[in-house]
Amino acid sequence: MKKLEGKVAIVTGAARGIGAAIAKELASSGADVAICDLKAEWCDETVKALEALGVKSRGYGVNVAVSADVDACVKAVIADFGKIDILVNNAGITKDGLLVKMSDEAWDAVLDVNLKGTFLFTRAVAMPMMKNKAADGTQLGGSIINIASVVGIMGNAGQANYTASKGGVIALTKTTAKELGKRNVRCNAVAPGFIQSKMTDVLPDDVKKAYMDTIPLRRFGTVDDIAKAVCWLAGDDSAYVTGQVISVNGGMIG
Repeated sequence: MKKLEGKVAIVTGAARGIGAAIAKELASSGADVAICDLKAEWCDETVKALEALGVKSRGYGVNVAVSADVDACVKAVIADFGKIDILVNNAGITKDGLLVKMSDEAWDAVLDVNLKGTFLFTRAVAMPMMKNKAADGTQLGGSIINIASVVGIMGNAGQANYTASKGGVIALTKTTAKELGKRNVRCNAVAPGFIQSKMTDVLPDDVKKAYMDTIPLRRFGTVDDIAKAVCWLAGDDSAYVTGQVISVNGGMIG
């Protein structure tokens, strides 16, 4: 039996990138996965990849920053899958710029998606997770994993909005763990460092080297590095872990 067999997961921002990798890792461990992104059709490719692994999957269009959208999505997932055991708050955006030149729109957009979206989905799944019980009445609860960032811990010039949002996600994670722990709902965060992506692929070699010189392992992380950490936090192997920030950054910071 796979470690997450019988579990139902929601992954936001899962049409591509880190979110898609997380969804595939959860499915590989046996979980059925609801794929959420801004438009349902964006999810089709990931859904097909998960179904090929032998699990149930479905895509949902949702604006994570809109309360009514989030509540409707969670209700639809429960109707389609029967329950929710795992939530991965991965949806996020960037609108970088120096603090003194940052517009209200750039600040609000990033905080709305990255922080408010995490709050809205957490609030929406909290009660269903707290009601999860085994046939004998044992409290099953659930696991919430928030995708933060190394810059939410150390800050980063040119990203006042993004760093504030991810720092807020970390604080929200710790508070959620304290509030929901008595009902066996755990909440942790994964804080990625520099992750290999289309954005890093086009960087000049000297810029890549400068970044890598700050990383003790001397390489960028991969989406699979993040996905495996999330999968561990989703399952029973981490049953006594809550309120923690797991830094997956090659040793950049502790």
